[in-house]
Amino acid sequence: MTGLRMKGDELEDIPDGEPFEIEITDTLDLHSFAPSEVKAVVEEYLKEARSRGFTVVRIIHGKGIGVQREIVRSVLAEKEFIKSYSNADEFSGGGSGATIAKFR
Repeated sequence: MTGLRMKGDELEDIPDGEPFEIEITDTLDLHSFAPSEVKAVVEEYLKEARSRGFTVVRIIHGKGIGVQREIVRSVLAEKEFIKSYSNADEFSGGGSGATIAKFR
């Protein structure tokens, strides 16, 4: 995936394959990641979110046909530190296009 980063006051391209940092908040939007990257991105995000003390996170995967949702939920099911996960609130959280995960 090609991304952008700040260099001084300007944006520059990040070449494919070069790692880059994203801000860790309580929400991860997967729309900017290639499908082949989703599993690794979610695993790393969960690790970082947990280390920063988050108790609940929202992962936006989109509604589509459900492929990314299933990838996200398979990762969540494997993690012993995930207490539960479910669809986000339909009105404010994205409904079936996002998953809420609660940490133990």
